[in-house]
Amino acid sequence: MRQIAFREALREAMQEEMRRDEKVFLIGEEVAEYNGAYKVSQGMLEEFGERRIIDTPIAELGFTAIAVGAAQNGLRPIVEYMTWNFANLALDQILNTASKMLAMSGGQVGCPIVFRGPGGSAGQLGAQHSTAYESLYANIPGLKVISVSNPYDGKGLLKSAIRDNDPVIFMECEVLYGEKGDVPEEEYLIPIGKAKVVREGTDVTLVSFNKMMKVALGAAEELQKENISAEVIDQRTIRPMDWQTILESVKKTNRLVIVEEQWPFASVSSEITYRIQKEGFDFLDAPIRRITSTDTPMHYAPNLVAHYLPDVPRTVNLVKEVMYLQK
Repeated sequence: MRQIAFREALREAMQEEMRRDEKVFLIGEEVAEYNGAYKVSQGMLEEFGERRIIDTPIAELGFTAIAVGAAQNGLRPIVEYMTWNFANLALDQILNTASKMLAMSGGQVGCPIVFRGPGGSAGQLGAQHSTAYESLYANIPGLKVISVSNPYDGKGLLKSAIRDNDPVIFMECEVLYGEKGDVPEEEYLIPIGKAKVVREGTDVTLVSFNKMMKVALGAAEELQKENISAEVIDQRTIRPMDWQTILESVKKTNRLVIVEEQWPFASVSSEITYRIQKEGFDFLDAPIRRITSTDTPMHYAPNLVAHYLPDVPRTVNLVKEVMYLQK
């Protein structure tokens, strides 16, 4: 199996779907002439032309509205945002139009559209460029929310998202675009709504997604040195959520720790915690714990950035606490 970069895997997903279906097109800032702000769309203008790789002004609400209208009229747009922080300007179209159209039309008008781009922190970018928004969009009925951590899942899930008949929020990560991973040359799809156990374990379940998977896997490696066996689950799809994979793991390990980049209040970990304690309380030998970003905007200073985000040492310490707690 060849190794390619995350950005290349995403590009291949879009290219394959655009070759397969002439209704698919890409629209956003700098996606054409500049080859994408993060070079995800490198070379796509040359292959598909300016009618299908469409540069826009810096006007998220405007070009999102164009794409939503196109989706309602039979096309399958992919909307790229430079960052999900900028997508806030288009929230009215995502929340009030795309997510609600099928219900408001009595099932007559769908909205097959993918909204994609990087979210979360990426070094010293300041508070307005560093927010992880999975929990916000997952709270909107009518949307599907995907948040990927590696090239293989990125390609397979993006292809599935483009083919899906519902609006899909597709969260990437700026600091992962250059990372390489195994991706087969043959076509494949990954079903939306299915988590993946990426490391087997027996003592504690660690659940994460997006770039916090690196923290979860790093913590599992450190814990193994102390003979603590951590099972690690990549959630991948936030909505619809695969509760069953988490529950089956908790039945085996009897402990659950969630690692996420969200703010703690009303977060993805809050929902996981509620569902697992509701459906799996009898299997838990300790309270469910989580590690999140601090409940503040991200500051610019590097020491405050480091304090803001979950990391391996704090995750390891939290797991050790859980190993000696009783519910």
